[in-house]
Amino acid sequence: MPHFDLVVVGTGSGNSIPGREFDNWNIAIVEQGAFGGTCLNVGCIPTKMYVYPADLAEGTRRGGEFGVHGRVESVDWPAMRDRIFARVDAIQASGRAFREGPKWPNITVYAGTGRFTGTKAMTVWLNDGGCAEITADRFVIAAGGRPVIPDIPGLDEDEVGRGPVHTSDTIMRIEKLPGRLVVVGGGYIAAEFAHIFASFGTEVTQVVRGSRLLRHHDTDIATAFAGNAARRYDLRQDTDVCGIKPESSGGVGGGNGLTVHLEGPYGADPLDADLMLIATGRVPNSDLLHVRATGVTVDPHGLVVVDDYQETVVPGIYALGDISSRYALKHVANHEARVVRHNLAHPDARITSDHRFVPAAVFTQPQIAAVGLTEQDAQRRGIPYVTGRRDYSGIAAGWAREDTTGFVKVLADPDTGLLLGAHVIGPEAATVIQPLIQAMSFGQRAHDLARGQYWIHPSLTEVVENALLALPKPGATH
Repeated sequence: MPHFDLVVVGTGSGNSIPGREFDNWNIAIVEQGAFGGTCLNVGCIPTKMYVYPADLAEGTRRGGEFGVHGRVESVDWPAMRDRIFARVDAIQASGRAFREGPKWPNITVYAGTGRFTGTKAMTVWLNDGGCAEITADRFVIAAGGRPVIPDIPGLDEDEVGRGPVHTSDTIMRIEKLPGRLVVVGGGYIAAEFAHIFASFGTEVTQVVRGSRLLRHHDTDIATAFAGNAARRYDLRQDTDVCGIKPESSGGVGGGNGLTVHLEGPYGADPLDADLMLIATGRVPNSDLLHVRATGVTVDPHGLVVVDDYQETVVPGIYALGDISSRYALKHVANHEARVVRHNLAHPDARITSDHRFVPAAVFTQPQIAAVGLTEQDAQRRGIPYVTGRRDYSGIAAGWAREDTTGFVKVLADPDTGLLLGAHVIGPEAATVIQPLIQAMSFGQRAHDLARGQYWIHPSLTEVVENALLALPKPGATH
């Protein structure tokens, strides 16, 4: 039975851990599928490569507002898909070849499905047949998560991705652009795909079980986004999917569409569609790995429990990324990987992860970004706060875009002026918010940030300056 100094399970951010400081370690990497994890293969990167042409298409349709008249004559989905995945697949293949190559003689790659069988022991069922029993002094669990498949009458979970029902893991590789798409879910994945397909001319219906979209975002942001979404496509809130029925004798495995049965405010409503996208969340892969067998603790949501050093209750077993973090974000997983890498190399001088100010963005139309507390968080926790809000329409760069819905909202401590949260909806929100993330991370006070530097005019970031200046000065509320 091979014994290793370190086993890394998963090749997303976990693949960045083995470096030259571990040249004298015997290391194994276990990966069931493609190298690169969720972000590279089915998440951040390919989705944003679709978002950009979607933005171009939507912008073309809006051109008449600015005196530029044009139309989207066609969308070449296969060409778009092939361009995207030619790059993605090449990167993941080169990542595997790099780790399997002669530059890393101390690394063994196991291509297969790993399952823990005991304390620091794992069986890997290899993709090419057979299995390997391995043990190690240290493990890093970085095996990510997978889409949630809800229990819907008529849905065969084993057929998801093979016919008219898809998740975000499979829909980006479909053969042709659907004419009619039902998107099930109200979170960021659903929002981004609804934007992509609606921009390409697909007739989109988004079905949301609850009363609001993006429920983890500030209510003002979520409300503004829902209004925009409802103007672009058919938005069904407070609606359940009661069942599906594949069309034609081919069924879900090879049928020509499906009927989605909905139950909402106006009663039962059957809806015909070419495809359905299930985007109701993701779940950690801890159960598939049988992580409890090695003694680590798993919380009720399936997340592997770690301390501030990213270590589990079992000394020498670390975890990072979507399998252990409530922030399913690549930049968080990368940060945690850097912490784990340092702590493995320097066990007597370990560092901790910093999850105080974790930003996130939704690459839809309009774009959304957020960091820190929402106003509802502050109210629920009894944290004193003041707010400042300014619209994109109040700055020249907003006028240029004829933006009438975007805004920046900031929350600050009324006594210190330190920022507690920031929320942006509008053009380039993920970029516009960055000065606010920096201010929170480095303890800059709101009015110092607003007046202690130049803000380029005319630029989108002037809306940040104006929102900061809209905050009462510290002590002014007393």
